Amino acid sequence: MDKTPARRPALIREFRLADWFTLGNAVCGTGALFSTMTYLDSRSAMHVFFAAGLVIAALVFDVLDGRIARWRQQDSLLGRELDSLADVISFGVVPAVLAYACGMNGLFDRIVLAYFVACGVSRLARYNVTAEMLSGAAGKVTYFEGTPIPTSVVLVLMLAFAAYRGAIGDQLWMGAFAFGGFTLHPLVLVFALSGSLMISRIRIPKP
Repeated sequence: MDKTPARRPALIREFRLADWFTLGNAVCGTGALFSTMTYLDSRSAMHVFFAAGLVIAALVFDVLDGRIARWRQQDSLLGRELDSLADVISFGVVPAVLAYACGMNGLFDRIVLAYFVACGVSRLARYNVTAEMLSGAAGKVTYFEGTPIPTSVVLVLMLAFAAYRGAIGDQLWMGAFAFGGFTLHPLVLVFALSGSLMISRIRIPKP
């Protein structure tokens, strides 16, 4: 019986063109996190705009990596895992951290934002596990179960617009409520809705 271990990917040598675009997604997401942290230090709304712009750039890379993989017929397990990890950064962690920086920093806010990230991670894990099953006879996934995590770009744009209007921090839209000595900003509930839609069974046609 042959017990030779399977050859492990040699990373850089195994990377395909689409994988480099996926890394571009992750780099943009990381840059958005740095911009968000700089905003916390400087309180200049310009850094919120930088963060939002980098998330949009991450979305462009995310769209292109899939198109390139299909064009070159180079879909791979490594590429799929890279894509999910990059998406967690750019479309899961970044929107949550940006929301926190913009004023949704009460205890209940943090719980909701953690729920949002957990939903995004769960959504990506479910997709990776079920992608082959959902691909059907055509060999291509024809629909998403739950909203894709990149839809969180809408939340990032909302925060950027709020920053433009000066409606962040103490001026956050819809104000704040205190329960048991802890704070909840009603605006954070859009993150709860977004996360819930990600893990739902709603079928969305995949372009």
